[in-house]
Amino acid sequence: MAKQYETVIGLEVHVELATKTKIFCSCSTEFGGAPNTHTCPVCTGMPGSLPVLNKQVVEYALAVGLATNCQIHQNCKFDRKNYFYPDNPQNYQISQLYLPICHDGWVEIETENGTKKVGIHEIHMEEDAGKLVHDEWEGCSLVDYNRSGVPLIEIVSEPDMRSADEVIAYLEKLRLLIQYLGASDCKLQEGSMRADVNLSVREVGAKEFGTRTEMKNLNSFKAIARAIEGETARQIDLIESGEGVVQETRRWDDTKERSYAMRSKEDAQDYRYFPDPDLVPVIISDEWIEEIRSRQPEFRTEKLERYKEEFDIPQYDAEILTNSKKLADIFEQTTAICKKPKKVSNWLMVETLRLLKDNNQEPEDLKFAPENLAKLIDLVDEGTINNKTAKEVFEVIFKEDVDPQAYVEEHGLKSVNDEGALRAVIEEIVAANPQSVSDYKGGKQKAMGFLVGQTMRAMKGKADPGSVNKILKEILER
Repeated sequence: MAKQYETVIGLEVHVELATKTKIFCSCSTEFGGAPNTHTCPVCTGMPGSLPVLNKQVVEYALAVGLATNCQIHQNCKFDRKNYFYPDNPQNYQISQLYLPICHDGWVEIETENGTKKVGIHEIHMEEDAGKLVHDEWEGCSLVDYNRSGVPLIEIVSEPDMRSADEVIAYLEKLRLLIQYLGASDCKLQEGSMRADVNLSVREVGAKEFGTRTEMKNLNSFKAIARAIEGETARQIDLIESGEGVVQETRRWDDTKERSYAMRSKEDAQDYRYFPDPDLVPVIISDEWIEEIRSRQPEFRTEKLERYKEEFDIPQYDAEILTNSKKLADIFEQTTAICKKPKKVSNWLMVETLRLLKDNNQEPEDLKFAPENLAKLIDLVDEGTINNKTAKEVFEVIFKEDVDPQAYVEEHGLKSVNDEGALRAVIEEIVAANPQSVSDYKGGKQKAMGFLVGQTMRAMKGKADPGSVNKILKEILER
């Protein structure tokens, strides 16, 4: 009988924190500046420069630790992790090995077999390295130190996950918690959330773990899922053919859907860690922890319960809206203005999500003001514009955040609500289409649709379809 294997997975998740400045200096953390413009002597590792800890980094780390049920090391410190690489300006990274700020936590995920707890071994603070840019044309590598010193937390899970689905559920849970806290935007494509996968396989029922590999270069949930499946198959093939799995770091190539060995896996002693002599220990008082705890937001689980009671919207709508902090905020703020939760939900669930998909964007990229969506909904309800026009105006709001009232006025988009004017146009349409009139009277309902279409075209889409139908019926049934 063929052997059965199970996959054992633990993750190291790096999250760039949403501070305005770096962890040990006052340089900007903004993404996308010209190379080496967000730098100073501290983050480029100049001799004699001294780091000063950014308090906001500690507060974000504490907030994430509390949200993931961690214990807090109230006397924690920083260590130097020594390694030599061109994008690492000091030839060491300031991190936390011996006393990380948070430890022994857990999050709960939903799996096909119900809920499951995934343990969190620790969360530590550290600085990011710079970035190597490989110039194929010149055949050289350039270094951009803008990212050097950007604050990170590294969330190290226990090896509790057994499938790609569980890994994605865990990552989505972490991302949502961190976004709700405002600690990071967690954009994988911009590198503000990165996951390294530690994976091994073993026979079902075995107590001992197999030899693990670590996979890097994973910048989307789909790539992570594919990498897990690919590496699992590779390790099983090695075991089945009598070869051993080598403990090493591998790079995943998502276009070729395979991984390549990068280097043998280092252990902690290879980095020659020692306490950083330039930074004092971080003392975290009970009062400070309680202050952070009191500022924790309403998370998704509580929001879902409240939405059902307060807004009376379907469970499906509530789940989609609360799956993004940004969407939930827009929904609540718009509803507070126009007091029409179901209509707000419909605009977000249908038109907003469609435009996000068409523009290859995430909800976090939304720029329009809730006031403008509320005004648009009111314009439709008042009959100032019809639904078709509203959708066209919303596309402009989505892109340019215009005031819909001013835009409708400026572009002459108001519906024609003058019944006399509308009736005159419909009379003309009916007179010009005797065949359609006779088809309608002969029982062909499609003829009515044609006449409505002709009227809307004549009115340049500015007529209210309800009024058009009502007047047309009256005229045709005279």
